[in-house]
Amino acid sequence: MKKILISVFIIGLAAQSCTKVKEDVYDKYPANAFFATPAGADDALATVVGRITGTWGNNYAGRDNCWYDLNEFSSDEQVIPHRNTGDWQLDFAQLYTRTESTSLGIISNTWNWAYGGISSANDAVAELTAAKADPSKIAEAKVMRDWFYYLLIDDFGDVPYYTDNNTDPNKIAQTPSATIFNSIVTDLKANVDLLSETRGGTYYGRFNKWAGYMVLAKLYLNAATYTGTAHWQDALDACNKVAAGGFKLHPGAANAASPLGYQYYELFGDVCPNDETILAEYITENVVSGNIYTIRSLNSANGTALIGFNGWNGTIIPSEYYDKFDNADIRKKQFLVGPVAGSITYTKDISSLIDPGAGPNEGIRDDKFFPVAPIDASGASNDFPIYRFADILLMQAECNVRLGNAAAAAPFINQVRERAGLGDIAAPTLDNIYDERGFELNMEGHRRQDMIRFGKFLLPHGFVTNPGDSHVLLFPIPTSVITVNPKLKQNTGY
Repeated sequence: MKKILISVFIIGLAAQSCTKVKEDVYDKYPANAFFATPAGADDALATVVGRITGTWGNNYAGRDNCWYDLNEFSSDEQVIPHRNTGDWQLDFAQLYTRTESTSLGIISNTWNWAYGGISSANDAVAELTAAKADPSKIAEAKVMRDWFYYLLIDDFGDVPYYTDNNTDPNKIAQTPSATIFNSIVTDLKANVDLLSETRGGTYYGRFNKWAGYMVLAKLYLNAATYTGTAHWQDALDACNKVAAGGFKLHPGAANAASPLGYQYYELFGDVCPNDETILAEYITENVVSGNIYTIRSLNSANGTALIGFNGWNGTIIPSEYYDKFDNADIRKKQFLVGPVAGSITYTKDISSLIDPGAGPNEGIRDDKFFPVAPIDASGASNDFPIYRFADILLMQAECNVRLGNAAAAAPFINQVRERAGLGDIAAPTLDNIYDERGFELNMEGHRRQDMIRFGKFLLPHGFVTNPGDSHVLLFPIPTSVITVNPKLKQNTGY
């Protein structure tokens, strides 16, 4: 179905050089001549895009033990409990309870993944610049590098900053997050308007102009976290730039042919719909990564009954989070609780998170990413929506409220609520917007950042009775990294 979309970009370029039999094969080109061609420029960029998708322990989302897990399991919206049957290591529960060690593999994987992306982006920028390639292609490489740095300062604060691979990263001290913020904002503003305005097609899964402005909007939205100074109007302006790209909300109506019976869930299926999707991660099981999120949640018998493969019996949704959803909300349809297929019953609550752990059928499950083929016991082929227009609408609402204009915020949040089957809010508050973001964007990697920005991260929730002090707003610098680079200083409190 979707495999014509960007397979040529990510996979086909390699195949092209292997099957072409003409004399002008690429490995005989001078490097600059190759990277100056459209195919050569796309080849340089494909390496960076491939870093985003990655694979086990080395990816943005889809597989496990990297960026997504680090940012999701440290929030209040999902957790993998240790099971009293002996299943599941404690890593995920430790992230949830803020008791992780500085040597936790998920933390070091995220650090190494992001810097691997930066290294690839640095190479692409150097190659394309030397070749005098299309300026839009050079800009695309720079914007992807800015995105990786944005994710790093969001998770770790002050980090090493370099834009030239001739620099040894193991000999660089940390640069303050505020300085990195200013640098990547400047870089984005210089490059975003050079990016292609094309949506979908060969730009599915790539950073076009609208995705570039989305990154700028996210930076401004969280500026107070990174620099101590808010940039709400700048964030709103950047959101408005994205909105000018012609996006709209995907329909949410009941439809028996759609996943979970609603068109809304088409947003999380085989191809992320072009009407709402700003940036997606292209996934095909065992070809280009894989999507584990529903399979990881389902019990074995339930998984076999629903999709023909055993589930991993991992992720559960805390009942406190589930209870916030209105029963009329179509987004509540993603949760499985009570009697389900496979002749088992999921309990709403879990009795223990770590010691002795939860029973096999304890906890609410989630099938938002209802698996699509190709599928096997290790994952499915659902693409992952990195950014959606619903997020922009909620960001526009938030910025307006923070700027003192709740009335102007209402139309933005209410579009999202109306699609979900809920009533309007005339004068939304920040708490309304925070809750709505939780309803709309759960399981999509935004919750930890939202909790911090809205001042909720240090509040008790679920099994987190002692959420910690302000030092837990950042993750520790991985022990393995500090061992290699003695110029690095551990984040306060670790």
